[in-house]
Amino acid sequence: ASATDRARHPMHLLTETAVFLAAAVVTVPLFRRLRLGAVLGFLAAGLLIGPWGLRLVTDVENILGFAELGVVLLLFVIGLELQPSRLWTLRRPVVGLGGAQVVATTVLLGGIAWAFHLPWQAALVAGFALAMNSTAFVLQLLGERKQLATKHGRAAFAIALFQDISVIPALALVPLLVTHEATTATNPWLAAGKAVLVIAAAIAGGRFLLRPVLKVVATSGIQEVFTAAALLVVIGTA
Repeated sequence: ASATDRARHPMHLLTETAVFLAAAVVTVPLFRRLRLGAVLGFLAAGLLIGPWGLRLVTDVENILGFAELGVVLLLFVIGLELQPSRLWTLRRPVVGLGGAQVVATTVLLGGIAWAFHLPWQAALVAGFALAMNSTAFVLQLLGERKQLATKHGRAAFAIALFQDISVIPALALVPLLVTHEATTATNPWLAAGKAVLVIAAAIAGGRFLLRPVLKVVATSGIQEVFTAAALLVVIGTA
């Protein structure tokens, strides 16, 4: 890149960040006032400033990483609010209600896809993917309306939690559904094994390494360093 391009890039990022924040500040309070929720406000803000709106932001691919970082941090904040005791209390609805929703929806939507002559592997993946919802959106909406503690709020949370858990083995098994004709140089069993190892490493690291590492960081007595370490764990795991 030329020196001019390098000089423009920081200002370009700063300008786009200002546009994102301005759009959120304008639309989100408006949607909250209309009782439509902050999530719809954020989506409306994106449509407003995007390539099919006012075209204030046109290079969508360039800001994809910025958006993904926002999703990671949002899920992190949601995770901080989930108490282990509450999760244990909901273990039966998580497995029963959540499992029933995932299986029934996957079979129904996968069956529809198979009826339209999709291979059974593709139909299964499509049905499972469409059975999922966004935990971030669901919990955000329920939290805004103070409905997380209600009966339907607990049921929705249990279903969302089971969906999150079921994604882990599903990601490991998807490579095994690849047909011989679609298989490239990568062995599907090897790909599935890598997925299992990565998941196991993340669980083991969180259980046995995270506490000692954070304890060492905490001995520095600098709050900013501890915050940076926490963000490193979140983003690094993602």
